[in-house]
Amino acid sequence: MATKKFRCNVCGYIHEGSAAPDTCPVCGAPASEFTEVKKKGLLSDTNSNAYILLYSTVMVVVVAALLAVASLSLQSRQYANELNEKKQSILASLSAENENYDAFIEARVLDAEGQPVEGEDVFALLNDLPGAFDAGLYPIFQAADGRVVIPVTGSGLWGPIWGYVALEKDMNTIAGIVMAHKGETPGLGAEIATPKYQAKFVGKKIFDGNRFVSVILRKGGAKDPEHEVDAISGGTKTSDGVTAMLYNSIGHYLPLLEARRRTASMIMHPGPVIREDGEVSNDQNVENHE
Repeated sequence: MATKKFRCNVCGYIHEGSAAPDTCPVCGAPASEFTEVKKKGLLSDTNSNAYILLYSTVMVVVVAALLAVASLSLQSRQYANELNEKKQSILASLSAENENYDAFIEARVLDAEGQPVEGEDVFALLNDLPGAFDAGLYPIFQAADGRVVIPVTGSGLWGPIWGYVALEKDMNTIAGIVMAHKGETPGLGAEIATPKYQAKFVGKKIFDGNRFVSVILRKGGAKDPEHEVDAISGGTKTSDGVTAMLYNSIGHYLPLLEARRRTASMIMHPGPVIREDGEVSNDQNVENHE
């Protein structure tokens, strides 16, 4: 039989055996004054280090599990919100907030030659636009009215800056721009995210003739009204960052923009029609000189 312990309630003597002694060998108390001593478990003492350590570990695991479950349950909603925000920014750059994105916009991915690339998730690329550019993948958004929206990315004074530039059908004139930032100074560099400042870009040209020049934010005030806007007062570094962002990002899309500009030019200024006998059509000559 297992050995048990019995404590004398009178003198505290501990007796080991299968049962309490008839009398206490120390004080002579009868067996009725003995109480069996129960073995304490590892966690029976709530003040012990073992109990505190195990309790803390369990609580950490439980809280971490609850947070993980909450994160997973909110992940799809968070992704949907981020996706909707991007779509609304694209529409805002076109001043088309009332349009249905899915009906009005066609998203594409281009390669370095301006040719479509299949099988890429456009919005996944937007989550790491610098990485997409480095990989030779260039997202673009085609509006139903012929305008296009180009995503742009760069660095401001304190962190990343990004946005969307909408171009008119001539692939030269800025129809609108939406910009955002992570940590530019309020009242200074952060002005790039205000509609008032973004409105300054509308109507600016990114080509000077056939030469790509983008749009420059000039300190001290714009000198070339077609290709420059006033830099942000007190936000020189952010302004320089926006200038570099526009030039570098839009520059990736030059093959497509230049091809479309040539097509538009041919439509506006068609060449002479050559008849089968090699002569230029008189009707065409008359049309060209009207």
